Amino acid sequence: MKTIFITGASSGIGKSAAKLFHSRGWHVIATMRSPEKELSLLSNLTILPLDVTDPEQIKLTVESAISLINIDVVLNNAGYALFGAMEAFSDEQITSQINTNLLGTMRVTQAFIPYFREKKNGLFVNVTSIAGLVAYPFSHVYHATKWALEGWSESLSIELAPFNIGVKTISPSGTQSDFLTRSSELVSHPVYDDAMQKMLGGFKFTNTAEQVAEIIYDAATDGKDQLRYLAGESAKTTYARRLEIGAEEFRKEITKTYLTIQKS
Repeated sequence: MKTIFITGASSGIGKSAAKLFHSRGWHVIATMRSPEKELSLLSNLTILPLDVTDPEQIKLTVESAISLINIDVVLNNAGYALFGAMEAFSDEQITSQINTNLLGTMRVTQAFIPYFREKKNGLFVNVTSIAGLVAYPFSHVYHATKWALEGWSESLSIELAPFNIGVKTISPSGTQSDFLTRSSELVSHPVYDDAMQKMLGGFKFTNTAEQVAEIIYDAATDGKDQLRYLAGESAKTTYARRLEIGAEEFRKEITKTYLTIQKS
């Protein structure tokens, strides 16, 4: 029986992945900030506390997990989205976004690397987003973390290949979950609010968390030397459009779609 370690397993994609892998015969270590609040995951999953912004807790939880069972796959899923105008954000909001989405994934991965290296086998699956491959307004700090994860994952996949350690990314488009409620923070600013609401209203939540979990399962089990997995038709068509017309024209197209340019 193989084992997967999942961060951010209390809701959305992480929770769906935990249930799916368990249903396929995997042992699942589901981690979350407040496991005492989680009542709906299957009782025979291993649930451990983990706040990915807490380096000491990352160290202790990873050590605990490794001591319990052989781990084959680490799914870095914990994260949330920060939306708003750049000038509206506090330093604390920016720092929190980076700590959770980027540094959390890096630290969890770093804690597992020596373990995978010693046993000469392992796989990291990092949930990024189509927002790691294209850009929209009012989500720039979120984009910064997801673009960073894409580049970091690509570099790491090369570095760890000699040790038979794989790295893969999952890039979903809009997913039907609590993305714009529990998994997001919206920061208001009167100058930008109308445009931001237009942008958010244009989001198409065409995926279900269960569908994204299936892509994660495929990535974890297909044995392919493949880095990126686009999850959802919207992600595929959006990224294909960017590649077709080029980054500059895609940027202009997004601007025309969502913004009214003010000229002096």
